[in-house]
Amino acid sequence: MAMESAPMLTDDHAQTALDLLAASDREFGAGDVVQGSENLWGAATCAMIAVAQRRGWDHDGHRALKEAAERLAAEHDDIKIELGFAIAEKFRSNFYNNTMPEFEMNGDRPKVRDLVRRALALL
Repeated sequence: MAMESAPMLTDDHAQTALDLLAASDREFGAGDVVQGSENLWGAATCAMIAVAQRRGWDHDGHRALKEAAERLAAEHDDIKIELGFAIAEKFRSNFYNNTMPEFEMNGDRPKVRDLVRRALALL
């Protein structure tokens, strides 16, 4: 009989977001932009899951996380949250397709880091 793991708690998601940011930096630094993109996307989603869990919002799936980012941006009159999530989605796409130009990755990585920082500060 397989044991089911306990669901991750809000604080676990917040810590995972920070861990994934650090992993992303290491991967980009090593030249692995595909893995770096995946970790950056993961950091953004973990941060949004933490916020959504704390507020009792749906966080099951991509659409729910996008809506959580939009809702959080509206709640705090902070468009950078919504825009940061949209930029994180570009890194999700880059993980699958590896088509993001280097200049774009370099310019957009700090914006996703800012999204994670802003979201976690609102916990």
